[in-house]
Amino acid sequence: MGALMLQGTGSDVGKSVLVAGLCRALANRGFSVRPFKPQNMSNNAAVTIDGGEIGRAQALQALACRVAPHSDMNPVLLKPQADRTSQLIVHGRVRGTLGAANFREARRPLLGEVLESFERLHAAADIVVVEGAGSPAEINLRAGDIANMGFARAAKVPVVLVGDIDRGGVIAAIVGTKAVIDPKDAAMIQGFLINKFRGDPTLFEDGYREIEKRSAWRGFGVVPWLASVRHLPSEDAVILERHAEAAAGEIIVAYPILPRISNFDDLDPLKLEPAVRLVMVPPGQPIPAEAALIVLPGSKATIADLAALRTEGWDTDIAAHVRRGGHVLGLCGGYQMLGRGIADPDGIEGIPGRVQGLGLLDVDTRLTPVKMLRSVSGTALGATMTGYEMHMGETVGPATGQPFATIEGAPEGAASADGRIMGSYLHGVLASAEVRRALLARLGAEAGGKDYAATVDAALDAVAAELERHIAIDALIDLAMERSVA
Repeated sequence: MGALMLQGTGSDVGKSVLVAGLCRALANRGFSVRPFKPQNMSNNAAVTIDGGEIGRAQALQALACRVAPHSDMNPVLLKPQADRTSQLIVHGRVRGTLGAANFREARRPLLGEVLESFERLHAAADIVVVEGAGSPAEINLRAGDIANMGFARAAKVPVVLVGDIDRGGVIAAIVGTKAVIDPKDAAMIQGFLINKFRGDPTLFEDGYREIEKRSAWRGFGVVPWLASVRHLPSEDAVILERHAEAAAGEIIVAYPILPRISNFDDLDPLKLEPAVRLVMVPPGQPIPAEAALIVLPGSKATIADLAALRTEGWDTDIAAHVRRGGHVLGLCGGYQMLGRGIADPDGIEGIPGRVQGLGLLDVDTRLTPVKMLRSVSGTALGATMTGYEMHMGETVGPATGQPFATIEGAPEGAASADGRIMGSYLHGVLASAEVRRALLARLGAEAGGKDYAATVDAALDAVAAELERHIAIDALIDLAMERSVA
């Protein structure tokens, strides 16, 4: 069976999207395909069919392959909790915490487990499409690497290097990568792809040939700027740095960008609604007074993010919003913040203790060491939905008597007596067009009714079609299959 790895000249060059698009293109050609990322760092995660969790990008890539996500697809996931600390997830389960000081040594023993996951996928598929992390040119991180060349050489998987022309300097980025990496690492790279090209690609022909000449690597094509990518789930926090907004609808839905925000892709389905303008609120800016709904998304460090929310003065903005008759929705960590208090007796997020919540829901939360991971189905706001839970904590109190949802016949979440303040542990709930319709009705707006899952699936097909037109997929298949006979 075959395998191919896409590595990048840097972060955010589009590797995740290209892997997803290539997976869908291969699946459309009739191949059995699986995605794989040895190590990911992201607080956007998804629940897997085997009851674990993996990076959201790998879940999207599994969807592109038309298979269920599995923990083998992302065996090592790092979820940042603070500037120097990350929760370590191995094979979908929490294994502890890694700090900056012990990261390099701690990851070395993980290569064996990474290879085990890869070989299981490799045995079950025609082709495994692997995504690197960051860049192999980060040679200061090469010792003990399991994400890029450390994996590629151990697994004997050929590499194609992706460069982002939109950010500029792509010739130097690709040629420079070869100049700085170890010659044995460079030997793993069999070619390159140019990504995010705007305009007439013939204008880059000389530059393309110069890269081939100077690197001695084959060019596999130039990928244009892919407009359909805007319909795919947000992969990681890079998008938050852009403070993007959806189309200018009359109903403003605002959410503050907290330091450890997680699973903010929960809000992506709202971008399908013509009536909604989704506003990211960066640090240093007030929450818009004209917002109809404020959403507090998930958090990897709820107590720390609650403190950050207060430091920004957003608690005052939220209180004023509520006094004006506005609505508030808290999801997962955001739900915990809405209550009377959050207790952390075991020191899961730091020093043991209890902090005061925003006091908008009559509930209390106790953080627990066991992480709840499960896919769910039921109703929310009276509408059918599917989603998943991914949290460490239990929330109880009188407000749970007016639940946000019903899951398998049991109440879930909470709401205020007037229904304007809502909290839930459910992720993915807004993907249901009917749930969005019920939510927007409360805000005095009509929903467009677009199917989010169908929109994402169509976007994957659109990306795949563009790759079929612009890159040498047959040659990439041949390169991947060389591994099976190596």
